[in-house]
Amino acid sequence: MAYQDEKLDEEKVFKDPVHRYIHVRDRIIWDLVSTAEFQRLRRIKQLGTTFYTFHGAEHSRFNHSLGVYEIVRRILENFKGQTYWDEEERILCLCAALLHDLGHGPYSHSFEKVFDLDHEDFTRAIILGDTEVNQILRKVSDQFPQDVADVIHKTYSNKLVVSLISSQIDADRMDYLQRDAYFTGVSYGHFDMERILRVMRPKEDQVVIKESGMHAVEDYIMSRYQMYWQVYFHPVTRSAEVILSKILHRARDLFFSSDYAFEFEPKHFESFFHKDVSLKDYLKLDENVVMYYFHTWQEESDEILADLCRRFINRDLFKYIEFNPGTQYRELMDLKESFIEAGIDPSYYLEMDSSSDLPYDFYRPGEEEERLPIHLQLPSGELKELSRQSEIVEAISGKKRTDHKLYYAKDLIHELPDDSKAKQRILEILKG
Repeated sequence: MAYQDEKLDEEKVFKDPVHRYIHVRDRIIWDLVSTAEFQRLRRIKQLGTTFYTFHGAEHSRFNHSLGVYEIVRRILENFKGQTYWDEEERILCLCAALLHDLGHGPYSHSFEKVFDLDHEDFTRAIILGDTEVNQILRKVSDQFPQDVADVIHKTYSNKLVVSLISSQIDADRMDYLQRDAYFTGVSYGHFDMERILRVMRPKEDQVVIKESGMHAVEDYIMSRYQMYWQVYFHPVTRSAEVILSKILHRARDLFFSSDYAFEFEPKHFESFFHKDVSLKDYLKLDENVVMYYFHTWQEESDEILADLCRRFINRDLFKYIEFNPGTQYRELMDLKESFIEAGIDPSYYLEMDSSSDLPYDFYRPGEEEERLPIHLQLPSGELKELSRQSEIVEAISGKKRTDHKLYYAKDLIHELPDDSKAKQRILEILKG
């Protein structure tokens, strides 16, 4: 029997708080879960610094990746025997679903911004490189690892397969919305996934939704909208991300300074600082390692690094106010000058941060990040783009919302002498 067709002697299950059970019968899936690269995802939080805002948000990329696999497995069970679906693509879909987040690093998005990295590049490198994951995928064929990487990279020839993993209504989003809602304790991310799975239909280039399932899809899109603004872009979480970024920037600046010698050398970060990160170095760095450095750096002689690490470890975060850099540019410059005059380094204790989201969009040729729209299948077989049928979706379609916050170390300002002119100017600007 070919490896991709091998089944386990008995079905294995993972008990899951979102899907109740995650079912594994294929040998290749069980083998992939057991690899060092996949097990590493246990040490990468799904929501980065969100645990500082919602204390239950300690779940991992490991949890989420299994959840995406389970949703795709269930979708493909429903696709059996349907036109446009090729059962030969089944194992490819399941492997891509399981491995789609394999390259995420510690505190993923903040970390990527500081070091100018892309987790998708590392996902690809793990799948195609000298890894346990690659060895298992090559048991199917020499081409199979490339096919899995192409599905995740959205360059695979069968766009229907790609759309299951990456589209505006895919298994990835359906899992993380429900999982993140569960672990944060909010009610926004809940929608009728069972209904959506029942009305999904394979087409030549994408999954479509029977028109009778339109209201379940509306609920899903609104859930996504609410989760972004109530959870993912929460200002307290963003404050923790700001401090995390400042720590990494400060450590990098000190590393290249001829005037500073670390008491605890950042060996795990050296290749990141030099922008020459090998796959081996990347896989060694997880959130446990990062937190160990932060704990240790609280004792460094550099006051800024020690203070930032203490703040992150003890959740002593920056305060924030609404602040529009477009209309308040002069005030921002005045603030920076006043911080410097007061002896507070604005590079580390003042930060302008913006978040934006586009909850749903339809295809707009020539624009950046063209989005394949969600199509409804009418009883006649005709396809209609979702926002043409749904007034709710039409109301938010193509509308990007942006939010601006100014983060600052309030305690350092209040420690300044009351007769300090710089302090008075800072307080006046911040009061607006």
